[in-house]
Amino acid sequence: MTTGWKGVFPAVTTQFNEDLSVDLPSTQRVQDALVNDGVNGLIVMGTCGENNSLDPDEKRTILKAAVEVVNGRVPVVTGVSEFDTRRAVAYARDAEKLGADGLMLLPAMVYVPKPEELIAHFRTVAEATSLPIMLYNNPPAYRVNIGVDVLKVLADVPNIKAVKESAPDPRRFTDLINAFGDRFDIFAGLDDVALEGLMLGAKGWVSGLTSAFPEESVQLVAAAEHGDWETAREIYRWFMPLLHLDAEHDLVQSIKLAEQIMGRGSERVRMPRLPLSGARRAEVTAMVEKAAATRPSKLGKAA
Repeated sequence: MTTGWKGVFPAVTTQFNEDLSVDLPSTQRVQDALVNDGVNGLIVMGTCGENNSLDPDEKRTILKAAVEVVNGRVPVVTGVSEFDTRRAVAYARDAEKLGADGLMLLPAMVYVPKPEELIAHFRTVAEATSLPIMLYNNPPAYRVNIGVDVLKVLADVPNIKAVKESAPDPRRFTDLINAFGDRFDIFAGLDDVALEGLMLGAKGWVSGLTSAFPEESVQLVAAAEHGDWETAREIYRWFMPLLHLDAEHDLVQSIKLAEQIMGRGSERVRMPRLPLSGARRAEVTAMVEKAAATRPSKLGKAA
């Protein structure tokens, strides 16, 4: 059984007050606006949600608020990003109680596991919950690859149902589908390889820049689903300078600055991250402003 998840699942940001406490009403407004803009699901407290900068009680409060504001309109999938398996199991169990629709499960943070340790971590968390699980593969960020060999061992875990593929090599999509057929729902997880992933069989896109430009993100995926590659390419080429930001070290700050420029959220981030400054801030600001001035939906170029 698959998840039924498909389409655009933005990795939504967590909003903060001036004192950097969690701004729950603003976080809910961001989530609600994205649902109203037509996204197909939300990833709450992924990288863009600054998961590892949140206290355990904050994570649970944010998830509860997300479930409340979404109110069943789209699936709410929460990141499970913890320092050890014990904490990941505890959060997974609490997430199920709080009404999450699924988990995006990461390798344990900091420690780089051997394949058998990675398998044991994923299996242990999966056995602690009945929620469907999307495994998050991002070798550049987490220094470990969820390879075909690992997934073959985990294929018998019934609630591991999806893979978010954020390796920068688009050949991975074909390799996974060749190895597993439709056993796993594959999602493109790196913004600047999103269209390649969709073209090669990904069910959807876990996205970062959707937080600033949701309309075009939804149009891009819809065009791909309908085989309208001319429209999809047009949107993708327009979007690509911004999509490259998702592959940079400062992606969270860049995406939150883009949100702020577009009037959708605040750029505040928790330390050790700092808001963009100097030449980098000017560069990203110029990119966002150019994209806003030339957006396909504004110019009527994309259906």
